[in-house]
Amino acid sequence: MEILKIEDVSLIYQTNEAETEALKDVNISIEEGEFVAVIGPSGCGKTTVLSLIAGLMRPTRGAIYLDGKKIDKPVGDIGYMFSWRTILSNTLLGPELQGKKTPEAVAYAEELIEKYGLGEFKKAYPRQLSGGMRQRAALIRTLAYRPKILLLDEPFSALDYQTRLSVCDDVHRIIKSEKKTAVLVTHDISEAISLADRIVVLSPRHRQKDIHPRHCGHTAQAAGRRIFFSVVRRDI
Repeated sequence: MEILKIEDVSLIYQTNEAETEALKDVNISIEEGEFVAVIGPSGCGKTTVLSLIAGLMRPTRGAIYLDGKKIDKPVGDIGYMFSWRTILSNTLLGPELQGKKTPEAVAYAEELIEKYGLGEFKKAYPRQLSGGMRQRAALIRTLAYRPKILLLDEPFSALDYQTRLSVCDDVHRIIKSEKKTAVLVTHDISEAISLADRIVVLSPRHRQKDIHPRHCGHTAQAAGRRIFFSVVRRDI
């Protein structure tokens, strides 16, 4: 079932001096429970796509739909990690700000913390955790909002290589276990292949074209998952 649809989306930044086309005619459809990675060079509009999905920006043309409803204002909530709050307290920040810190919300947060191996650290502070554990705690905190879709913008960029490998496995396992839909933005092609069910590739001056393995005479396999490439290519 389709949960997110980006339909003929273009975005133009305007200044007094010039107009800059950030995105052009982008079309992406994402199914419920699918993990999609968006990759491409700096400046191609990857993070802009996430901002549009989150409702933080509006497209110049086209529309984005979440569960069939057009996104025209900020969607969901933004997660924060405060150094002076414990892991459990940070996890409950979302429900607290929403006025929904019910016994059920507290029980769900504690269940997530226990389920994903941070039970003995729930009274610890972020500074007392390793980089990988802080990333896991941040994801658990986001899940406590019960979001329909997760937007991940370069979530592993500050981690060293070995920690990144471990955290990537953690994040993929948790997102799939919770049956969440996710959109990941990354510069790291290997990271995208290891995590995603499907990859969207952006390049400058976007013109979108979908390429499927049957058109290429081969299939791509990564971590046991079939990868399809939706390629946005430069006009020639």
